[in-house]
Amino acid sequence: MSIHGRGAQSANVPTRFGLATREADGDWLDEREDIDGPGPKLRTTVTEEHPRSILTFNTSPDIPFDRSINAYRGCEHGCIYCYARPSHAFHDLSPGLDFETKLFAKPDAAKLLRQTLAKKGYVPAPIAMGTNTDPYQPIEARYRITRAVLELCLELRHPVTITTKSARVLDDLDLLAELARHRLTAVSVSVTSLDPRLSGLLEPRASSPLKRLDALEKLVAAGVPTHVSVSPIVPAITDQFIEGILAAAAARGVRSASWIMLRLPHEVAPLFLEWLNTHFPDRAAKAMAIVQSVRGGKDNDSQFFTRMKPQGTWADLTRTRFRIACRKHGIGKAHVDLDCSQFIAPALDGQLRLL
Repeated sequence: MSIHGRGAQSANVPTRFGLATREADGDWLDEREDIDGPGPKLRTTVTEEHPRSILTFNTSPDIPFDRSINAYRGCEHGCIYCYARPSHAFHDLSPGLDFETKLFAKPDAAKLLRQTLAKKGYVPAPIAMGTNTDPYQPIEARYRITRAVLELCLELRHPVTITTKSARVLDDLDLLAELARHRLTAVSVSVTSLDPRLSGLLEPRASSPLKRLDALEKLVAAGVPTHVSVSPIVPAITDQFIEGILAAAAARGVRSASWIMLRLPHEVAPLFLEWLNTHFPDRAAKAMAIVQSVRGGKDNDSQFFTRMKPQGTWADLTRTRFRIACRKHGIGKAHVDLDCSQFIAPALDGQLRLL
């Protein structure tokens, strides 16, 4: 029996760190009916954590930013394909159901960021939010950590970018519009399909496709540089929607787009295969065969320079389809030149700002 309202179908997946497989038990399963039908309903729990720092730096040649903030660990959206799932195994938690039900929030994020930005020698560059888990997942409505970070970025005139698959981004439209007025932000919204039922299986607690498209339209209308990411493209499952998503986004004023092929690192591969066999058993073999065909015969390619560049006939066909659709609808590649020159370094506690 499938677990309604969740992406992963179990926590029972072997991990790289010797985590014992877990069985569903009464400690964290609630046998009440879920809104989508009968079956076990999982409680979502949130643990507050207080790290010493919040800004993470990277030197990866495959991504267009060198620093990021993740306000949350784990993500209630429950996207079965999420490449961040394996990070839960570091904490003796399952990349499966634990990842989407046992969440962590960092309420001191804005305070920690202020301390980092006040350090002598700090050089501003765009901070990316939404690179690991979604900054607008449902618990943001309660914690408002993302909003606090945006408020600080506006105060200090520090550029920040957002990637999300939630219409909840509109809760901060006032801040995003003001940041955009100063050339300090850009927002990317991920849309994977145009079928709400499919999205409900693939990304069970993310916003519906129509709500995401409407969010794009409202962001564009508010003057926020806005981008649609057709990501990930899931072979034999969502690839049929490429042209439709680009057409719908263009009709709402979006003028830049990108795509990413499905990636299945570490524990994500068996979780995704389990999901396929549960919901699309007739297409499971075909989907996995295509995934492996674009990754050199493997479920995933983790090497720099090639991990984000699928190869082979199917990848070339997808690339061509995407390029033709973008040309047809007047959509180009993302190019947002955010302004780092306005940054105002905050004063450290007890330190007078030099005038």
